[in-house]
Amino acid sequence: MEKWLVSAKKADFNAWAQKFGISPVLARIIRNRDITEEAQVRSFLQGTLEDCHSPWLLYHMEKAVDLILQKIQEKAPIRVIGDYDVDGICSSYILTRGLQLLGGCADTAIPHRIHDGYGLNEHLIETARQDGIRMIVTCDNGIAAVSQIALAGEYGMTVVVTDHHEVPFTMENGEKKELLPQADAIVDPKQQACQYPYKNICGAVVAYKLIQALAERTGSKLLTDAMEELLQFAAIATVCDVMELKDENRILVKEGLKRLKVTQNLGLRALIEVNGIDSSKLSAYHLGFVIGPCLNATGRLDTALRALELLESKTKQEAMSAASELKALNDSRKNLTQKGVEQAIQYIESHQMQEDRVMVVYLPEVHESLAGIIAGKIRESYYKPVFVLTKGEEGVKGSGRSIETYHMYENMTAVKHCFSKFGGHKLAAGMSLAKRCDSLEEDVEAFRRELNEICTLTEDDLVPRVHIDVPMPISYATGELAEDLNLLEPFGVGNPKPLFAQKDLRFIRGWKMGAKQNFARYKVRTPEGTEADLVFFGNIDNFAAFLDQKYGPGSAAALYSTYCNYSVSVTYQLSINSYRGTESLQFIMQNYC
Repeated sequence: MEKWLVSAKKADFNAWAQKFGISPVLARIIRNRDITEEAQVRSFLQGTLEDCHSPWLLYHMEKAVDLILQKIQEKAPIRVIGDYDVDGICSSYILTRGLQLLGGCADTAIPHRIHDGYGLNEHLIETARQDGIRMIVTCDNGIAAVSQIALAGEYGMTVVVTDHHEVPFTMENGEKKELLPQADAIVDPKQQACQYPYKNICGAVVAYKLIQALAERTGSKLLTDAMEELLQFAAIATVCDVMELKDENRILVKEGLKRLKVTQNLGLRALIEVNGIDSSKLSAYHLGFVIGPCLNATGRLDTALRALELLESKTKQEAMSAASELKALNDSRKNLTQKGVEQAIQYIESHQMQEDRVMVVYLPEVHESLAGIIAGKIRESYYKPVFVLTKGEEGVKGSGRSIETYHMYENMTAVKHCFSKFGGHKLAAGMSLAKRCDSLEEDVEAFRRELNEICTLTEDDLVPRVHIDVPMPISYATGELAEDLNLLEPFGVGNPKPLFAQKDLRFIRGWKMGAKQNFARYKVRTPEGTEADLVFFGNIDNFAAFLDQKYGPGSAAALYSTYCNYSVSVTYQLSINSYRGTESLQFIMQNYC
């Protein structure tokens, strides 16, 4: 069951269309992205890097730049400490490359997912002390590392935190009180003192802004020229960390993709090549579902340093070898993930968790690095917040993925006694459970029970929302409109592909397609009598069950063997399909009722 919602936000669509040379339909779609002013429309359609916010607006940016330049001048050893996901890897590359181009004696440490866990830990601090490190610059982590940063301070190290995660807090008299680490500078737009205009940027963009500020302060031509390359990594991380493609994020990804299509980074070129991607058609989809997962796979199944080594490749041969290895790791990860999803569904059914508003799934034998991916897929199936927990080296660890009506980090903070360590934001989080009971299973059950006891989600909150941009008969669609929709790219969270809808389409005939016969093409007729082909890449078994329930057993089978006349309302996306040099209008069914 889904709730279909038609966006009805008002504006003078004809005036926008005339001013910006677009169709009124396109103007309406842009308004549905929460854009209200003409200046915002201009930025959305024509925004350039000059429209992005100044790095100096980030709190403590001046202090961070001063401290880093001082250490570079002193030739003090600097260590960048990142994270093992795409955002952490890209952040690490941006900072290390930028500092080295300024002449800094900088190297990189990325925590091992299994042995170290997320972010800073005492082991990394001790290693830095033994290596004579004088400054630590974190990226995509550090905002919650209070004790670790205190230890670094005791050892005489200067610490600059660059992060984008939520700041830990306690509630005092009904108000949030931040628990900030005692770092020498903290650059994180989420802290209360930061007045940065757009706070929903990823860790790599924070790192990019720091290097941008260093380039502006020093006037270094080497660093200024390198910003073209570093922008590409900020774009990859923005998409892969599922940031909303709004405000400057949209511009950074759009401009980053232009440069990625002709990238000179040997590692990225090799990764594009081994995955068979036409670089001229590279899109945000490829970043999020092909390039990103390959980079992520090393941190999941091996060490993220291998991904960093790929990006730092000096020869094509070296890059191709590393890229092939990453692709093979990702293929292995896909197989392991599918098995984990099947185990998670079995767990939910055997523990009768279907009625839980927050699902907590314990899969002790599943590789802990896959917990987040599995949680995301279970969330898609059940449309509920999901935590997948596994058995780590030191107890239960896991990851969570949420829905738009449930703030995961704030709910976890309400039961923070359940954790020895946790962090995250509204839609995703990671944690290690505290040992409170006699067995790990009891710890998991206690966590599950307490989360559900404080959960305020209503039945309505647990109904998936389908946001329709324009109710539009498919007979109104034209190739010109489909081409116009390209102006809205890149698509992603916060700027989804436009969704149209039509009631009472008549499904006349169907053909299963693909090597596995797992998608279909349907001949449909509109109430006005227009016929068109509708393609469906979703679950055709579920669609068959829907038809059988609505029109009787055997109805779905009949659709694929003879002519029928089933009335179905659908949502659809519009695109241009290119096949053997011929282009045609394509309607892609997304939802049905």
